Order: sequence, then structure tokens, then C-alpha cells
Amino acid sequence: MTEALELRNETLLRVIGLMDLTTLEGTDTDERVATLCSKALRIQEIAGIGPAAVCVYPVFVKTAQECLQNSGINVASVAGAFPSGQSPLSIRVLEVEYAVKNGADEIDMVISRGRFLNNDFDFVSDEIRQIKTACGEAHLKVILETGELGSVEKIKHASRIAIMAGADFIKTSTGKIQPAATPEAMIAMLEVIKEVFESTGKKIGIKPAGGISTPDQALQYYQMVEQVLGQEWLNPHLFRIGASRLADGILTELNLSLK
Repeated sequence: MTEALELRNETLLRVIGLMDLTTLEGTDTDERVATLCSKALRIQEIAGIGPAAVCVYPVFVKTAQECLQNSGINVASVAGAFPSGQSPLSIRVLEVEYAVKNGADEIDMVISRGRFLNNDFDFVSDEIRQIKTACGEAHLKVILETGELGSVEKIKHASRIAIMAGADFIKTSTGKIQPAATPEAMIAMLEVIKEVFESTGKKIGIKPAGGISTPDQALQYYQMVEQVLGQEWLNPHLFRIGASRLADGILTELNLSLK
């Protein structure tokens, strides 16, 4: 094995530990979620490292928590009227509280893009603050849906609002619209995270999600984080990759079988 191939394989193993293994379909069932959790546990067994989290809708949090207990793999939940965010804020907060009560370790919320694009930045800030409070001890990832924001400057502005309002992570996309994650959006968000760290010393996490399905794509985002923020960000506390198909490609390349 060449040195370059060995390094690639080592990095792909690290990427496994950064993944939020995800199912977010209208056809999801408890059985499908349990199967995904079993897959996460099997990956952990054969690779020696498991995904950082399994991400599901709030109604499946309890199922995922029961399947993953004592594994070290977190349960993440999209909560707060995902993917549109178009519900009354009070209802969205209740959904977050429901997910946390049922065992969610992490919450992935969406901002109100219509409000943001209408320059109602105070509303966006307030919704994030209220949902952060509802999270309690759970970590909050704030989804900007960068494909709907229209420009790099708006992506940066939304990133700053989210961070100031209490986001633990900022996340590119829901994966439900195109474009989802893009290198341009990722770099813009990384630059804001770097600005915040340099001015305050606070480390904010980042999660590209949507359309990242191949090892090469995952490595591209991994390298962007390393280049802009450095190796200290290359851990699941500060960097995640949202993935529904990525794991299979990585396991195939590493000659690891789920069977």
C-alpha cells in the first residue's frame, strides 16, 4: 500500500466517526430507524469507529435511543417543523422539547428563511434563542438552508446571527432542496467560524449536509475544514457530515463488509 493510499484510508476512517447517519423520509418507520441504528452499530464493530450520531425525525427518537443506548453513538433529531420551518414558533419549540424529552442528544433546527430574506433578523435570532433554551443539555445545530439564501454575504450574515443566538453548530442544508451543500457555502461559513474564534476564542462546529454521497466529496469537505480552521476542528464535537449514502461508499472502498 502506498503512503498516499494509506493516508486516504486513515482519513476515510476518521470521516466515519464524523458522520450523522441519517434517514429523513416521509416513509420512515420504527423498523427502518431500528435497521439504520443496527447499521450504525455494525459499522462501529467492523471499522472500530462508529458514526457520531443517527439523525431521525422526533417521533423516532425514542426508538433510536433504545437501539443505541450505551454505544457512544448519539441520537440527533430534526425538530422545529423541519424542513420548512413554517409552523408557529411556539409549536416548533414544543417539538424540540418533545424530542429532547424522548432522548435526543442533538437537535438540528431550520431557520425561517422567508423571515431572513425579508430582513426580519430579530425574529430569526429570537427563534434560535428560544429553541436553544428548549434544547436544555442537547447540542443545537442551526440549518441555514444556504441554497435558498442567494449570496455568500447572506450566508455569512445568517451564520453570524445563528452563532450569536447560541448555535453550537451551523449546518448548510436540509438536503431537501437543490443546491444543498456546496463548497462556496461551506467556505463562507468556515470563514465566519474562524472570525468568531479569532475574536472571542469560542469554537463553533460546522456540518455540511445534502448531496455528500461519495468518499471524494467527503474528503473535499474534510480538507476545507482542515485548511481554514486547522486539525483541532477535525473531531465530532466540531465537525459533522450529514450522510444517508456516504457510509456505503466508504465501507466499499475500505473493503469492509456490513454482512
